[in-house]
Amino acid sequence: MADKKNYYDVLGVPKTASQDEIKSAYRKLAKQYHPDFHPGDTVAAEKFKEINEANEVLSDENKRKQYDYELEHPGMGGMGGNPFGGGFGGFGGGMGGFEDIINSVFGGGFGGGRGSAQTATPRGADIQQTINLSFLDAIKGCTKTVSYMRNEPCTSCNGTGAKGGTAYQKCPRCGGSGRVKFQQDTIFGRTIQVAGCPDCGGTGKKILDRCPDCKGKGYQRNETRFTVNIPAGVDKDSSLRKRGFGQAAGNGGESGDLYINFHIEPHKLLHREDRDLYVTVPISYKTAVCGGKIQVPGIDDTLELSIPECTPSGTRFCLRGKGVKTIHGTGNLYVTVEIDVPQKLSREQSKKLDEYEESVPLKSCDKMQKFANNVSAIYGKKVEKQ
Repeated sequence: MADKKNYYDVLGVPKTASQDEIKSAYRKLAKQYHPDFHPGDTVAAEKFKEINEANEVLSDENKRKQYDYELEHPGMGGMGGNPFGGGFGGFGGGMGGFEDIINSVFGGGFGGGRGSAQTATPRGADIQQTINLSFLDAIKGCTKTVSYMRNEPCTSCNGTGAKGGTAYQKCPRCGGSGRVKFQQDTIFGRTIQVAGCPDCGGTGKKILDRCPDCKGKGYQRNETRFTVNIPAGVDKDSSLRKRGFGQAAGNGGESGDLYINFHIEPHKLLHREDRDLYVTVPISYKTAVCGGKIQVPGIDDTLELSIPECTPSGTRFCLRGKGVKTIHGTGNLYVTVEIDVPQKLSREQSKKLDEYEESVPLKSCDKMQKFANNVSAIYGKKVEKQ
């Protein structure tokens, strides 16, 4: 038993855990690692399978007693590598039978109701594809051609693997259910277990004559190419799913899905956060003090913004409705102005600035006046303009 998984550790519960504690731990972990939340993640899929395997044993009192006995008396039960023949809820070496687990965890169909409670029909793997978009294409929407290699369902046999799509029959051993019952004698008596049918691999079908084009696999390696409309407003965290455009499963199983993700090129001026756009615009000292009109970059063209007199550097303005338009609403354009200080002044320019400084009393500069008052109160020193 030393080489077996400890199902209590898998669910994170002590050996003395009650059925309610086991049920609660299972539900939490099943939601966390469910494949619909981690498309294409083989590690999460394996963890999900392991969690369900542990729950199948520990949630059944008789199976749990037998398992506990095996933990304490290794090698006495003759249970092999999997204590119950690898047939937990239709897993038996695959990831079929999701609907039973989904119903018990989520209270009903989830992710389109894939799989079956009666058969172990395989499902093809999902595929991830990334499309590069320009900043404006992501905001305004566009059309892109997607091209990739995948296992496509064989058109000659309709993905069944059988010649002409009809050269098969119901598996005589399991009657087309994909599952078989078998008896097992243990120290507690005779038990009946259910596992995937070994004759048909859990598909419920027995191929009589293999398809010559796909050699009975049910799929062929081909290039898939199609055009997809990218809706306006997609962002870096957005994705599109195209059902049935993942890897073919073979044996008439359901194909996986294609998930299209986006890599969006940055804009030279604009920065995006959800539906809102942000830009920083440099302005002259004169514009900040005297006010004026400036040109602000927008989505399609520049926009005119009025700067009021005596605008401090770092002031942010909001242009409502000038952000990204999505199905959830339209964002705003936020403009931050920064005073652009000259890198160098001539003597004449410096002299004029000195004259300006002398002409403006300290009390007319609100922030400097408050700063001077605080310095005087704390340090007892008088501060002039600086």
